[in-house]
Amino acid sequence: MKYVDGYVLPVPRKNLPAYRRMAQEAGKVWREHGALEFRECVGDDLKTKMAASFPRTIKVKRGEAVIFSWIIFKSRAHRDAVNAKVMKDPRLAKMMDMKAIPFDSKRMAYGGFKVMVDV
Repeated sequence: MKYVDGYVLPVPRKNLPAYRRMAQEAGKVWREHGALEFRECVGDDLKTKMAASFPRTIKVKRGEAVIFSWIIFKSRAHRDAVNAKVMKDPRLAKMMDMKAIPFDSKRMAYGGFKVMVDV
């Protein structure tokens, strides 16, 4: 059964170009180490009255965009193996300087998910 790592995070709009460059490089690293898919999306239609919104959930501030991302793996074991390789990759280590990243990592939401429906 496929497995998904999911993320939601705020990025200052002025940092979106830097975030995009970082995400493109990170995506290459994950794909090279075996991830099946790597997606990064920027919020577009986030005003909702029927449920808690992403902006409210991650406490988006004025001038910030919401990023919704996911990485798909063959299974949880595959995810664990791929992520272990990714975390040792020097390209990723270079990107993870907490003083230089273009977003507030303390407000990022993350989780690993078993795929329940795959149509």
